[in-house]
Amino acid sequence: MPNTYYLATNDWLNISFRLCIALLIGGIIGWERQIRHKPAGLRTHMLVSLGSALFTIVPLQTGELQPTPDALSRVIQGIATGVGFLGAGEIVRQSSQPVQQLEIHGLTSAAAIWVSAGLGIVAGCGLWQLGLIGGILTFLVLKVFKRLEKRD
Repeated sequence: MPNTYYLATNDWLNISFRLCIALLIGGIIGWERQIRHKPAGLRTHMLVSLGSALFTIVPLQTGELQPTPDALSRVIQGIATGVGFLGAGEIVRQSSQPVQQLEIHGLTSAAAIWVSAGLGIVAGCGLWQLGLIGGILTFLVLKVFKRLEKRD
């Protein structure tokens, strides 16, 4: 990984920018989920994106002191796994029927949480253009394609 991604320990302006971009991107997705009255809304998506950015920045911040080529890769893998548990909690719920079977709902919301984490990683890496484009495309998928689904 080129050194341009690594952050100097005193680069607080760049770090703040990356974290704010993560909040903005998570907010774009979360706002759409919030107006549709989904359980995982604005704050959830913002926190997932921010947390992903924070975890991503740690190896970038310490890369100058302890350069380890796999550190960022391991962090990203950990985020993807951890967010998978959030998504599973969003999807699998106990049925309100007397049989108490598990029901599957919320696949799109779980996918949106997963994408929010990925976009937080992108923001944490400083790829803010990619993050904003990804956030807007995700918003469009959630908004526009829902209308297309209803037409069938």
